Amino acid sequence: MKETFDIKGMTCAACQANVNKAVSKLEGVKEVDVSLLANRMQVEYDASIIDQQTICNAVNAIGYQASCQNQEKTTSTQQQWQQTQQQAQKDQELSKKKLWVSIILLCILMYIAMAYMVHLPMPSILKGMENALINTILQMILASIILLIQNHFFVRGFKALFHKAPNMDSLVAIGSAASYGYALFYLFVMAYGMGHQNMEWVHKSMHSMYFDSAAMIVTLVSVGKYLETRSKAKTNDALDQLMDLAPKSATIIQNGKEVQVSSDQIQVGDIVLIRPGQRIPVDGTIIEGMGYLDQSAITGESMPVEKQVGQSVLSATMNENGTFKFRAEKVGQDSTLAQIIRLVDQASHSKAPIARIADKVAGIFVPTVIGIALITFVVWMLISHNFQMALNNAISVLVISCPCALGLATPVAIMVGTGKAAELGILLKSAQALETLQSIDTIVLDKTGTITLGKPSVQRIVTKENEESFLLLAASLEQGSAHPLAKAIIKEASRRQIKLNPCTDFKNTSGRGVKGKVQEKEIFGGNQKYMEENHIEITNEQKEVLLDMQRKGMTPLLFGQDGHVSGIVGVADTIRKESQSAIEAFKKQGLSVVMLTGDNENTANYLAQSLSLDQVISEVLPADKEKHVHDLQNQGQKVAMVGDGINDAPALVRSDVGIAIGAGTDIAMDSADIILMKDSLHDVNNAIDLSRAVIKNIKENLFWAFFYNVIGIPIAAGVFYPIFGWQLSPMFAAAAMSLSSMTVVTNALRLRKFKPKYTAKKEEVENWEEEKMKRVLKVDGMMCPHCQANVKKTLESIEGIAEVEVSLENKEATFMAEKSVSEEEIKQAIMDAGYTPLEFQ
Repeated sequence: MKETFDIKGMTCAACQANVNKAVSKLEGVKEVDVSLLANRMQVEYDASIIDQQTICNAVNAIGYQASCQNQEKTTSTQQQWQQTQQQAQKDQELSKKKLWVSIILLCILMYIAMAYMVHLPMPSILKGMENALINTILQMILASIILLIQNHFFVRGFKALFHKAPNMDSLVAIGSAASYGYALFYLFVMAYGMGHQNMEWVHKSMHSMYFDSAAMIVTLVSVGKYLETRSKAKTNDALDQLMDLAPKSATIIQNGKEVQVSSDQIQVGDIVLIRPGQRIPVDGTIIEGMGYLDQSAITGESMPVEKQVGQSVLSATMNENGTFKFRAEKVGQDSTLAQIIRLVDQASHSKAPIARIADKVAGIFVPTVIGIALITFVVWMLISHNFQMALNNAISVLVISCPCALGLATPVAIMVGTGKAAELGILLKSAQALETLQSIDTIVLDKTGTITLGKPSVQRIVTKENEESFLLLAASLEQGSAHPLAKAIIKEASRRQIKLNPCTDFKNTSGRGVKGKVQEKEIFGGNQKYMEENHIEITNEQKEVLLDMQRKGMTPLLFGQDGHVSGIVGVADTIRKESQSAIEAFKKQGLSVVMLTGDNENTANYLAQSLSLDQVISEVLPADKEKHVHDLQNQGQKVAMVGDGINDAPALVRSDVGIAIGAGTDIAMDSADIILMKDSLHDVNNAIDLSRAVIKNIKENLFWAFFYNVIGIPIAAGVFYPIFGWQLSPMFAAAAMSLSSMTVVTNALRLRKFKPKYTAKKEEVENWEEEKMKRVLKVDGMMCPHCQANVKKTLESIEGIAEVEVSLENKEATFMAEKSVSEEEIKQAIMDAGYTPLEFQ
């Protein structure tokens, strides 16, 4: 099983490595993923061998605090997030108060310690050799108070050190304690010199006071950690914005009355009322009314979408106009918003493979630094015989070393990147998918629903029989099939108002065809191979028709009975408007574009030529898609598969990166690594660009983290002192350490400015608006609700007309019609239904 644990006390990459190491070695633990940024650990383990408490004890034993997260379903994602954020806010406020007190006391301490050097005014009781002891004791008191306020460095640092798992706190604690101990020793020397009137000892002691350094080290590191925490909080902006999308309350209908309730109290089956300007609290289906929904927060679409009865609505979308009621279907943790938040949260805190570099270094970083500090002290003692100089360099090595920058290099970039992706309607399931995407060289596209809209229509019917009679048999047979091509034939029959007959003994052969009995006649429907397998004769003339349809990009469906083909239906899908430009963009990025389709070779080649595809693999059975993706991988290609259907799921899993189009099935989405909330191939290009930007940012962060330590540690150790006279004081070393983490976080935040390059071309959008427009037709002769329903059904049966609303009171029909649908065709259909069409408005 897999559990998530909260970890308290982690401050750097070394802490993360220590926790990982402690849990990984436990018997029964299969996999451990520790997130420094989220203070979280995910453990997969065998519950029959080990339990939660044993895991927590292992973490507690090395100086940290572990507790299993509350996974109760009663707590919503938003509530969990709010509780976490509130606790983080309290901790940050407490840190801020401690920090301000420390800074104020440090300023006083520095004034007392340094004022005489720059000739600043001081009370007489603190000036001169005769008052040196009073001055030093006051410094000690102030420094002691600061160290007590910042005692977490010593508690956590030495605890980790004693448990043989040193971390950044250990480095700070050792450096600060060494400075304080050194100063304390010379305080006793000064007191001894004062008591024995040995002013030389007093004078020497005055220049060996490191109380200010001890206090400065912990204060400056605390300043850096506080600023780092505030900067890291900005990486959560995307999640914060998502959380804010959830409305706090909603109106439901109970016993015919409107009742205001908390959104968390909505149950499956509740009827929710939505008015203009309100956000949708949960997912559901409209049962009354209509509205125009702004879905940009979820899908990234800029234009409002009209929603009518029977259509689904998503949580967190905004109703801009209209009033409607919908039935709640997915609530709480199951709502679209909750799932998106969960995905973004998991992905942002998951670990990319590139992070292993920092993890390996972090595991040995702190012990190595402590060793370098000891060597530095010994070497300088041997060279200079100057204890103060040797100690100064050793302390500087300890406090300038920054495992924090190494630990933050990857996770902050991942968090900002996944948050930015969510804003663009691109959901990343893991950091690994984000890293892998930037290295792919081949895009494999499913045809139906990916390159095309997945809404085929009948383009041509060839039969020697009566066309209506033939279509009756064909559509009646196809009633049992869920295939898009079958639906196109049924839709054509409906458009022609052909009443279908029942079909019995229906049998489907995947990738081939169907058969069944219609009016006691056995009918076969499918491709050419299926006809041949069932010994259905195809004439040479019909074979010519097949070839002609295929050359023109249609998929021919043959229907046979009594041993011969009675007719052929040519069906073609509609290519997505952005497919051409998206494929061109793939090629500009240096990617090879492959199309997988079950269509015959001629039809597939026609489409491939139209879109200038690099390769097409046709006549692929659903079960074989995964095999073809595997074959491409065996050729050394790194493959991203884009699909939307159930039969794409195995191929999505097999590919290096599986990408599901947002309108696809739940199974396809579950199998994919990346989900595109919009039905746009352009977002595949944008996802690739974002992936490359994030990995580039991570590499920059890792470079600066390594470069900082590689340069900083030698300078602090005094390597360049004999050549250039460079020597670093512990105070400057502490400041440099704080700035290094800030640099990494600030660099990662630049990803928030990422802008997608690939969008639908202007003409694509404008053509869509031209092709589909809102029409209003006055209709006379409607007398009752039955007439209203009849007119609505008539209009809906016309190909190219959708979103029909009929008003009995106003005697008018409102609908969206494609430009290709003529007014005469619409009026004739109304007249055939027994009503009188008047003017269009």
